[in-house]
Amino acid sequence: MRRYIRVEWRHDHPDEPVLLYSDLDDASFEVRKVEVFRDGSVGYADAHLSQGLTMLGSEPIPTLSEINADPEFYAAEITDDEFEEVWVRAISLSTRGN
Repeated sequence: MRRYIRVEWRHDHPDEPVLLYSDLDDASFEVRKVEVFRDGSVGYADAHLSQGLTMLGSEPIPTLSEINADPEFYAAEITDDEFEEVWVRAISLSTRGN
């Protein structure tokens, strides 16, 4: 069963994303990912394409409670519709040049 998560990353690094959206398979590996940066630019990746420096993780994503144990992060599950909206928007933004 696929799961979809949204992770807020609280930091001051201008070159790192502040929001991460992941589409996870049964083993918690990323199938698709969208990264949103402070300036509104986006990166995305799946098994066949990517935009920017965004890449799929090579390890399973930790559980929500493990992610949330670090105060820099806040993770929550989202619906497949919410993820699809973010995915389509990311691809649309990249085809317009961010």
